Amino acid sequence: MQKPLALVTRMDAATETVWKETLADALPEETILAFRDMSAEQRLEAELAIVANPDPADVANLPNIKWIHSLWAGVERLVAELGPSAAPIVRLVDPELARVMAEAVLAWTYYLHRDMPAYRVSQQKAEWAPRDYRHPRDVTVGLLGLGELGKTAADRLKGAGFNTIGWSRSPKTLDGIETLSGEGGFEHLLDVSDILVCLMPLTEETRGMLNTHRFGQMKRGAAIINFARGPIIVDADLIAALDSGRLSHAVLDVFGEEPLPAPSAFWAHPSITVLPHVSGPTDRFTAAGIVAANIRQWRQTGKLPKTVDMKTGY
Repeated sequence: MQKPLALVTRMDAATETVWKETLADALPEETILAFRDMSAEQRLEAELAIVANPDPADVANLPNIKWIHSLWAGVERLVAELGPSAAPIVRLVDPELARVMAEAVLAWTYYLHRDMPAYRVSQQKAEWAPRDYRHPRDVTVGLLGLGELGKTAADRLKGAGFNTIGWSRSPKTLDGIETLSGEGGFEHLLDVSDILVCLMPLTEETRGMLNTHRFGQMKRGAAIINFARGPIIVDADLIAALDSGRLSHAVLDVFGEEPLPAPSAFWAHPSITVLPHVSGPTDRFTAAGIVAANIRQWRQTGKLPKTVDMKTGY
């Protein structure tokens, strides 16, 4: 008899139950138990944990797990909280997530490209103020991060006619898209981008990477979209760049503290659009299917999917 799989989350009980049922439908041959419902004996027997921002103490109470499968694509919190001694971690790599994120990147690029923030201000002032049209080919969109999300977003932007370029830590090649790496490439991307889209993972190297120095290297009047993680941007530096006119607008979907606290200056800032972390929601049905396929492969072959590099954090 196969040993149970532990579902370990910080979700409320109702949400966790929905996920548990979805995973059970995708893995009918397995026994999936919520950590909170497991006996001491079952916790000792469990050899795999499916997790969503779990309490590290709960994971520690599963001493015999061989690996951990995250339900989320972002694992920086998981890596930080579990530490280097944790069992191997597999992050969710879901093409549907990449599609949805690319959709959001294109939508909010259009929002900036077609001057929606300016028209919002015009409406508030009851002003009839048409603005000149810019063709997408005359707008350079720079992508920070060319992982699965960045590559899919680049394809969508290029297909919409935008002059699309991208930067990544290590050199990458994408058909029909200028790709950059290294410090020189980063500086060039900042210098030419009319709209900068951040899709980088949060690591010690990327924390605070968009700051006063980097904003000063950007084209004056450029805009920024952050769909990555809040701490990649230094909040006070961003506000200063917007107030000075160095940057024209920022679309922010992610923040250092979520939900974004009511006193945050972001809420009322005229040059900031606040979104409630909705750019790349996880589809539980496709996610459950991917988790199921990975677990079946492991059962059949003993082979783990690609695991997270604990040093880089992704």
